[in-house]
Amino acid sequence: MFFEQIGMNKVLWFSILSCILAQAIKIFTSGDKRIDFRRAVSSGGMPSSHSSFVTCLATMVGIKNGFDSDIFAATLVFALIIMYDAAGVRLAVGRQAAILNQIVLDLQNKKQIEQKKLKELVGHTPKQVIVGAIMGILIGIFAAR
Repeated sequence: MFFEQIGMNKVLWFSILSCILAQAIKIFTSGDKRIDFRRAVSSGGMPSSHSSFVTCLATMVGIKNGFDSDIFAATLVFALIIMYDAAGVRLAVGRQAAILNQIVLDLQNKKQIEQKKLKELVGHTPKQVIVGAIMGILIGIFAAR
């Protein structure tokens, strides 16, 4: 009964689909004009799968339960927090990783120090978050029909 209900949850599955599609698109948007399959399982990049995921969820909840419902308000707040984090905190972490990697390269060139490079693409630019959000809203509207 429990698994059957989860399997029939259209809001859940279309939200997951929205996230998966955003991740799949990243394969083609790495910026260096080549297909990069590693991007399908990494964070950061265009479009934001986090934004797509949570905005699809909020859109479908709003359509299903009303945009004046408490559950829509909760999912919208949740979505806004996720998108703020993606564009703010995680982007800053990525920039810090870039700086640390440059320090490591400088040290390596002078002292032959081996250091593991940090992952630099962690967060999203505001544009990436907005495109992911629009994608999630459109998928939510389409799926709720």
